[in-house]
Amino acid sequence: MGRILKDLLANDHPLFLMNIARLEKATGDAGIDVRLIGEIAERANRTVRELGLDPANTTAKELYMALNSLVRQDEARMRKVLVDTSFTILNLGSGPISFNIFDCIENSHHCLNYEERTVAHAQRRLRAELVRRYAEHERTHRDTIHSIASEVNMLFDEDDHYPTIVNEQTEEDSMGQPYILAIGDIFTDAFITLGEETAKIIKEGDTEWLAVPFGRKPPYERVDIVKSVGPSPNVAVSLARLGLRSGLMAWVGGDETGREAVEYLKGQNVLTEPMIVEQEKVTSYWYVLCFKADRTMLVKSEKYQYKWCDPITKPDWIYLAYLGEDSWQLHEGLLDYLNRNPEIKFALQPGTFQFKWGTEKMAPLYRRSTIALMNREEAMDVTGLGYDSVRDLANGLHNLGPEVAVITDGPNGSYASKDGRLLTIPNYPDPKPPVERTGAGDAFASTFVAAIAAGETIETALAWSPINSMNVVQHIGAQKGLLSSDELKDYLSKAPDWYIVKEVE
Repeated sequence: MGRILKDLLANDHPLFLMNIARLEKATGDAGIDVRLIGEIAERANRTVRELGLDPANTTAKELYMALNSLVRQDEARMRKVLVDTSFTILNLGSGPISFNIFDCIENSHHCLNYEERTVAHAQRRLRAELVRRYAEHERTHRDTIHSIASEVNMLFDEDDHYPTIVNEQTEEDSMGQPYILAIGDIFTDAFITLGEETAKIIKEGDTEWLAVPFGRKPPYERVDIVKSVGPSPNVAVSLARLGLRSGLMAWVGGDETGREAVEYLKGQNVLTEPMIVEQEKVTSYWYVLCFKADRTMLVKSEKYQYKWCDPITKPDWIYLAYLGEDSWQLHEGLLDYLNRNPEIKFALQPGTFQFKWGTEKMAPLYRRSTIALMNREEAMDVTGLGYDSVRDLANGLHNLGPEVAVITDGPNGSYASKDGRLLTIPNYPDPKPPVERTGAGDAFASTFVAAIAAGETIETALAWSPINSMNVVQHIGAQKGLLSSDELKDYLSKAPDWYIVKEVE
């Protein structure tokens, strides 16, 4: 049975079969692999019959075309037919075919031919399901199972949340949730952690410099490669982890870094159908120098064409964040799409160049926005108002158009304003000193929008958001600490008495 799993998962590690045998032995030869393969075969054959085909004589290409046709013709029937096939893969002799609903959607919407088909979602689900069953067996120890699985690429660093992902809410369950399309640039970050014996801070007036010995070979403590990051990718992953349907429109090159970024997003349940690949370009790669809890980023954003293309899957919300300086034509295309689809809600978290363009140029996008999110200093820049009154800053943002204005204020907490009410909440207490602060703002903003999109009140949205920020800064990178809905609510249930939303008089 190990060979069948090896084939379905496309796992070519030389120790794969040996470690599957070790996992079986740890359970007392309980036959977990046999039962799982039996379930897959039963679900696959049942689905083939529901498609009107005969499992005994259907070819691989016939099955693939039938699945594509199902997606295109009848969404309600698709959801019914593919209701429990998240880790179902069938090999009819020419490679695996996925019955996972998100693989099927991507294959159909991208018009991928048979040879180009994707099975990434199903393989990730099957890998996670297999490890979960071994880890939860009464005779095994979770850490031991994880160690054995990790040796043969069955458990990855980004799968920290895999028990929640498998047990909390399946991909099919999320189909009834709002679909939020995040738009913005994507990067791969290399986090280089520097120790106090290597680096120091030098102050010159109002500027602080990170200094290392010149012309030497100073040591670093560690390096962490984090794929598919940036405000919009961070938001898309956060939304998916909170149980909403999320997609990402971002630009990558045709290099290995770009391919890895797309595959990572698929593994995080982010719809990659809107992604744009410019084959002749490379994917943006940033270096992040981490010193104590702060970071200095060495940035180089590649220049892409930034041409707007209407998304195949129409979103309920669009979330716009950081884009490069040459992207104004895309903003114009987005604005036209929003005006053609007035029912789509729009969340705006401006970035560097969107602020640089100025309020007058950005005015049509502020006017169209449902929610605008920024920090206090950015709100001053956008409105032209002073620091003293958050209420004045919020009203200034409302005057530009947003129904809801969200303003974060560092250690002083956060604010949200709607219908003349200004609410505030302090920061959620850190369980220990922050490790690294990248992505805290994205975690806050995405959680707020997720709550509102899911029908929660502004009070609930404001109570949830600092919790995700708190947990993100306990990890390196912007995504590792992102919480599921259940995890977030658990933190909320344990909040101190002073952690409450109050109305500002």
